[in-house]
Amino acid sequence: MSLIIENYYKRVNTFIRFILVGLINTCIGLSLILVLLNVLGLSYWISTFIGNSIGATCSYILNKNFTFNSKVSNQKGISLFILVILGSYFISYSIGYILFDKSKLLTNFEYVKETSLILAAVLYTILNYLGQRYIAFK
Repeated sequence: MSLIIENYYKRVNTFIRFILVGLINTCIGLSLILVLLNVLGLSYWISTFIGNSIGATCSYILNKNFTFNSKVSNQKGISLFILVILGSYFISYSIGYILFDKSKLLTNFEYVKETSLILAAVLYTILNYLGQRYIAFK
């Protein structure tokens, strides 16, 4: 029974650490995306790619060492991490872009692109956690 409780707390602790690291990554990445998109006027794809690339770099370092305490080699870890990040990115931000593209045709809502970015960021975070936990830092 003690081992079951210990494993449960370990998983909860890992999830809490991931959320904390995710908050840091999200603040960095999403802030950068919004600046690139709204201040510098860069395209949706360039803004989200650059912002998420910077956030992903922070994520790899913090999650490997702080969240998962992974002993996986950097060669293997980085390769798997990049696959997880790219897969999460293209799935979530493609869905976000579709929402953005379709929504602007249906409504005059002022914050359509920001709302679609936030929804895409939430989906990205979920897919990223699952991929990092079960693939990159297994």
